[in-house]
Amino acid sequence: MQLPGFIQEPAVQLIGDKCYTSLVEQFNVSDVDCMKLVLSKVLGLGIVVGGSLIKFPQIGKIISNGSARGLSFESYVLETAAYAISVAYNYRQQNPFSTFGESVFLTIQNIIILLLILNYRKNPRLLFAAGLIIVTLSYVLSNASIVNDTMIAWLQVAAIPIGLVSKIPQIYTNYVNGSTGQLSALAVFGYTAGSLARIFTTVTEVDDLIILTGFSLSTALNVILAIQMIIYWHTDKLSPKKEE
Repeated sequence: MQLPGFIQEPAVQLIGDKCYTSLVEQFNVSDVDCMKLVLSKVLGLGIVVGGSLIKFPQIGKIISNGSARGLSFESYVLETAAYAISVAYNYRQQNPFSTFGESVFLTIQNIIILLLILNYRKNPRLLFAAGLIIVTLSYVLSNASIVNDTMIAWLQVAAIPIGLVSKIPQIYTNYVNGSTGQLSALAVFGYTAGSLARIFTTVTEVDDLIILTGFSLSTALNVILAIQMIIYWHTDKLSPKKEE
């Protein structure tokens, strides 16, 4: 089968000459390796698209309710740091964008949520300081003359426990409050599904044990958050003493 050039060129760039020839021109659907690659690419692109939107329900919920109660500021700080490091590391390693692109969008969305949390805590000085720190760290991580490849690799190793620890304050907050507060169910369930799919795309496309370990352990904690969302589904109010 011969496809038009405007379709063939991006298809070849996406799955490579070998798999394009096997699956499209020869229609060899029994080519397991290429079929896995195509599935991984589709999942990867879906995760990137989903990641660009997944936390907007959370942002919308905070704004519409005029409150960030029940959201752990510490969790978002740590999670954002882990995402930012992951973006810098994957970019330096020249990994396919489909294998880490959602981290770019999640970092941006997390920054918005962090600023909203600070805004509703009525602390303008801390809000300004947070903005300054975010700009500074973005510059440092993107500058190879400041953070070289060896350093960014070690930071990626450190990002694994940072990412894992980032989930614990939110899990603990949910447990203590007996509620998930303003936590968005759509964001939690969508992110859990995306992290499960990301394990598959990492195994298929990226030969990097560091990244795979991080995604696997993070997925386990995302599942715990999803379980809490189900358990506390009908709990609408927080104790006044526990409000953020």
